[in-house]
Amino acid sequence: MRSEPQPGVLTWCVIILVTCLSLYLFEWVIWLVIPALLALVGYYCLQPLVRVLVRTGLKHRTAGKVVTGLLFLATILGVVLLFYMAATRAATWQAVTAHYVQGGLGFLEKTKGALAEKLPLMKKWSTPTNLDAASEEFVDKYMAKFLLQMLHWLPALLLVPYLAYFILQDGNRLKKQVIRSVPNAFFEKTLLLFDRVDRSLKSYLTGLMKLTFLDTLCLGLGLWLLGISHPLLLGLIAAVLAWVPYIGSLVGGVLVTMVAATDYPQEPVTIYGCVLLFVCVRLLDDFVFLPMTVGRSLHFHPVLSVLMLFLGAAVAGPAGLLLVLPVLGVVAVVVETLRQILTDERLRMRYRQARQLQRTMAEIE
Repeated sequence: MRSEPQPGVLTWCVIILVTCLSLYLFEWVIWLVIPALLALVGYYCLQPLVRVLVRTGLKHRTAGKVVTGLLFLATILGVVLLFYMAATRAATWQAVTAHYVQGGLGFLEKTKGALAEKLPLMKKWSTPTNLDAASEEFVDKYMAKFLLQMLHWLPALLLVPYLAYFILQDGNRLKKQVIRSVPNAFFEKTLLLFDRVDRSLKSYLTGLMKLTFLDTLCLGLGLWLLGISHPLLLGLIAAVLAWVPYIGSLVGGVLVTMVAATDYPQEPVTIYGCVLLFVCVRLLDDFVFLPMTVGRSLHFHPVLSVLMLFLGAAVAGPAGLLLVLPVLGVVAVVVETLRQILTDERLRMRYRQARQLQRTMAEIE
């Protein structure tokens, strides 16, 4: 079997350029891109359930309506609950956040003091002297903005079941219509393109959900054994934050460390245990969970991955960090397939012959 040539430098330059341009455009419609991405996650996760219902005797459209109807009800309940909690418990959340920030700053001050005894240079590092004022300033500066952003994004979540429904119902029909419009000479390559894009997205998104479940389970169990309050919730938040590469894991680790420092201010062993737990879970992700879930669907060279993360953050901010890897995977598949079509002399010859045959048949008629 003839192996396809690997993409060259020019092809990768085109891939990187198109990825950056896509991220720049997505930033302007991020309110639609994020629900669409979540709808794709829902589509790939609900598709097996739809097939089960079809095997039981339901029609495909009926099964899709039942599944997406349940998803829509769950989304509405979640949005209403979050609206209610944000409206009634905003002051409580601010007080709790200030309490945990104060605990984290206190742990930082104690750590600095312990290190200063052994490293004189650490004495020059400045930390807030008034922890209460520092925590209140942090909450007043960032917590209100975070709550407003959450309220701003909640209505957009209602688009998720709406988009998931139409992808389940009309996804195959739209794919067939696009394929019908492609000349016969490029029919096979077009089928290959759709298949590779579908497999790439499915492997990445469903693998990401499985990875989130495994991280939540491991972190929740570890935090429960360490005696940290709300272990499962903290594990879920940290696992979701890890969707943003590198930065998300760091923020999740800092969040759990602050909670541990507040719960056990006089037990540094427990706090360091939380740090060690995060390091162990990250090692499990890299060497065990990632190969089991996401696999090699979007595994690029490490240098390219880091470069694209920096470019994604520069072009589209936090949204670019979240979207850059799946967008890069899809763009790489599309550009590489188009390159194979444009450089395949046999396909171009088949296309020219088909056009010549059409003109000849039209002249005869």
